[in-house]
Amino acid sequence: MASVADDPRERQPLLGSPSATTQKQEAHFARNLITGQCRTLGLRRGSGWRLAALVWSNVLALPLALFTGHPLLASTALLLQVQAALILQPTATPDQKVLGTRIHYTIQLLSILCFLSAFTVIEINKGDHPHFVSPHGILGLTTIILVVLQASFGVIQFFFPVPILGSVDAGKRVYKYHRWTGYVLLLLEVSTVLAATQTPYNLNAIHISTWGVAIAVILILLGVGTRIRKGKLGLGDA
Repeated sequence: MASVADDPRERQPLLGSPSATTQKQEAHFARNLITGQCRTLGLRRGSGWRLAALVWSNVLALPLALFTGHPLLASTALLLQVQAALILQPTATPDQKVLGTRIHYTIQLLSILCFLSAFTVIEINKGDHPHFVSPHGILGLTTIILVVLQASFGVIQFFFPVPILGSVDAGKRVYKYHRWTGYVLLLLEVSTVLAATQTPYNLNAIHISTWGVAIAVILILLGVGTRIRKGKLGLGDA
């Protein structure tokens, strides 16, 4: 019987060649962060780090204040979300998938803690001022709620499928929906970052470039998007 790794639907990415986006049998998991990042698009390898560096450098150029923690924590949370996706995408064999999923959820847990901390900081910082009135604020609240729900459902389907979903197979059948919503959430997260560049505080004080963020976002989406494998999303035959 062919292994899962030999299933063409598991190996076929949306773009590029299957061999470029699949974890090799003896490859270290850290290589998953760069697997499939071809030389011609090598810049996108560090796009998540580039976005974080752009935010951190501009924010830390200002005097430290309570607000400082919000963009630093939020950008770190997004960076961790991207790494969590990259580490899991190339896995192919059952053993790789199990270990990759455990690493994925560990990184995601750290990311959620950063998101919640960023949310707490900005809520305290706003004090009596209106909350959730800007596109950035509304998107941010929506994102945090959906990220927590997404992560909770992911934990259920992988770690507790039998008591909650009825069987391991039931958990596996909904994996593709977890992946779909994860990629949609990434779009929502980067939209929240783009919206942040249009807030009065950024325009008047921080001066993070909208174009700089937009370019980093495009590279992030390319880096993650081109490694999406159709079989894992239930998209037709390879």
